[in-house]
Amino acid sequence: MCSGRVDMKFVLRAFSKGIDGVFIGGCHFNECNYIANGNYHALNMTLLTKRILEYIGLNPERLTMGVMSGSEANVYADHVNSFIKKIKELGPLGKSEGLDKEELNARLAKVTKLVPYIKVMKNDKLGTFLMNEEDYEGLFTKDEINQLFNDMVSYYIDPAKCQACMTCARRCPEGAIISAKGQVHIIDQDKCIRCGSCFAGCPPRFGAISKLVGEPVPPPPPEGERAVIRKGKEKAN
Repeated sequence: MCSGRVDMKFVLRAFSKGIDGVFIGGCHFNECNYIANGNYHALNMTLLTKRILEYIGLNPERLTMGVMSGSEANVYADHVNSFIKKIKELGPLGKSEGLDKEELNARLAKVTKLVPYIKVMKNDKLGTFLMNEEDYEGLFTKDEINQLFNDMVSYYIDPAKCQACMTCARRCPEGAIISAKGQVHIIDQDKCIRCGSCFAGCPPRFGAISKLVGEPVPPPPPEGERAVIRKGKEKAN
């Protein structure tokens, strides 16, 4: 499998299953057989994930990436042996970081849920190709990751504007939009992955969905007060 297909969710899932360290092996840079530069994508993903691991309190050295060709078994062995040695020094996942299993799993689950949001927000950088290896050190910074999570984007459906057209509900990949005939739609914030599909899909003539940055989401109207106010009827009155 091309290293470019290693998704951030795969890495986080491995840690949630109790794996103490994750090693990703890829081809030498600028030697992609498919001219897809998947190894660059893998490197960017690895660097971003290391920063996120650091953000949630895990040692970023538990994740690493090495490059080698299919004929370099000795290089592969060196990479793996060195990584195993490092992981043995760090010890079991969470122990050296002072995190119990319950807290560790909660943090991993929370950030795993946000992977689609993270990839949308960092899409440009994830597709970056830097020729100098040294430049990658500053590709993702601690301050950048702190801002990513502190200024979290949320989406809210304005009950006064929603016309229950179902467009947002059909586009939501997680089924996070509560919809019923004749009732304004509501975003279940616990299920929402903040991908922005609903925001992009809401018809401009309604403009019912707002993008909120770093601010609380207004509460939805009570169940008995969710009837849609049709724009035509509103004008007639």
